Amino acid sequence: MVSYYSFIAYSGTGKTTYIEKLIAELKSRGIKVAAIKHDAHEFEIDKKGKDSWRFAQAGADTVTVASQTKCAVMYYYPVSLQEILNQVKGADLILVEGWHEEAPNKILVHRISSGLEPKLAYNDCIAVVCDEMPDTGKVPLFPIDDPAPMADFLAQKIGISN
Repeated sequence: MVSYYSFIAYSGTGKTTYIEKLIAELKSRGIKVAAIKHDAHEFEIDKKGKDSWRFAQAGADTVTVASQTKCAVMYYYPVSLQEILNQVKGADLILVEGWHEEAPNKILVHRISSGLEPKLAYNDCIAVVCDEMPDTGKVPLFPIDDPAPMADFLAQKIGISN
């Protein structure tokens, strides 16, 4: 199974922006990256009236849409993080946004300047990404404005040297 790491933070902290920059940094090093996003809200990936939408409306439990360049599978029932991870193919590393209760490899993204307490305790994480340099004990600390050190850390974790 491919290694995965889940970035945990409050909404609006900047985790998506950070992950976006981290993906670009990892890709520049030749690392194949998959990304999984947990959405606490009901999102819509399908368009009303399209054939795939009509299949779902008719009662299909799973609908797949594929083209020459991409494929999307929509499950119309709850799916666990582990089930999603088991389906990822062709990646060296999986970056997960969210799933703080299921993910064992948690990386906290925290802006001390927000005035909010961290979403998780530092010692419940394998690393912390932050806008300031707090004392995290033995937990590695990475700057929120530079994804390169985190890319180094993750590359080492998955056994890829650059």
